[in-house]
Amino acid sequence: MCGRYIYNDKVTKEIQRYLELEGSYTYNDSVITPAMNAVSLVKDKKLSESIAITSLFWGIVGYDKKLIINAKSESVADKTLFADSFMARRCILPAAGFYEWDKSKTKYEFKREDTGSIYLAGLYDLSDNKDSFVILTTSANESMKPVHDRMPVMIDKKDVKEYLLDASSALDMIKQPMPQLVKSSEYEQLSLFD
Repeated sequence: MCGRYIYNDKVTKEIQRYLELEGSYTYNDSVITPAMNAVSLVKDKKLSESIAITSLFWGIVGYDKKLIINAKSESVADKTLFADSFMARRCILPAAGFYEWDKSKTKYEFKREDTGSIYLAGLYDLSDNKDSFVILTTSANESMKPVHDRMPVMIDKKDVKEYLLDASSALDMIKQPMPQLVKSSEYEQLSLFD
């Protein structure tokens, strides 16, 4: 599951530099939570072979009127609520890292080992009159299992454009093993400033 992630100016700069996307989207070291707008990468509606940066709302209203924030990658292409969106409206949520809690409610921050940005795979649709997204999740890998049994699907930065533009490739990408991550607890983060 993914219920909180970090967006900062470093991520904005990486998007501008590596993906050559200009935009004034910055949230100044924000923790992005459900029911917030977030910087999102999508297929450009005007230029079919390009990607664009925009803002999407986190959460799609389900049939029971509850806010859905994640979708299982293993079944996303088959679920009525998500299948059309996955085929036509995929998005990437760039992040510096994300948070997860274990069963004892200890909060952990997960980041890439090389401290680069993480590109979370998602899909979006019009929900409650807003372009809204969910983050795809998959079974946890070894770096995540001690904390949670699910983790967000991450797309390698070199594959971001292909994920957004090619549904068949995107379907293959979400089945790939996830990268190993580095974790630190809230207590460990606080002790760094002692």
